[in-house]
Amino acid sequence: MSAHGRRRWLILDRDGVINHDSAAYIRSPADWHAIDGALAAIARLHRAGFGLAVATNQSGVARGYFDLPTLDAIHAKMHAAVADAGGSIDALAYCPHTPDAHCACRKPKPGLLLRLKAECGFAARDAVMIGDAARDIEAAQAAGTGAIAVGDLAEALAGTFGVPGFASLAAAADWLLEGHWPC
Repeated sequence: MSAHGRRRWLILDRDGVINHDSAAYIRSPADWHAIDGALAAIARLHRAGFGLAVATNQSGVARGYFDLPTLDAIHAKMHAAVADAGGSIDALAYCPHTPDAHCACRKPKPGLLLRLKAECGFAARDAVMIGDAARDIEAAQAAGTGAIAVGDLAEALAGTFGVPGFASLAAAADWLLEGHWPC
């Protein structure tokens, strides 16, 4: 909870934050593998009262690499793995479009975050996007939320965008659970 009694929300990118990313795309549930410590971090954040959502670009749908039922199966595996670790994801939004579709939902545009804001009822100041790419941080800034960079590019992203940066979601969770908030 925030200092003012409002529930705080964390919006997580999926690939590279929760699960290992792949240049060949996560095309099936068998391709989805959680990053060490990520599921436990989500569980700890859930138990601490944070709202948790996922916002993910999934252009593999439009590219024909997998269909929506397969994407649903991948997300079902993710939800089950999070639940097995003792956590929960409250909401999920994805963009199935390619970059050349020029849609409003594909990060770095803020559409996914704005959709989650409307669906979950949080104020922008009470939400933070956690991502591993510039597009995640740019989407957060466009939506008016805070941002945290994680992963291999975290240090570079933190320097470029002036946001906190951590090696992993687990390390970011430690910082958040110590009472820090980047907004």
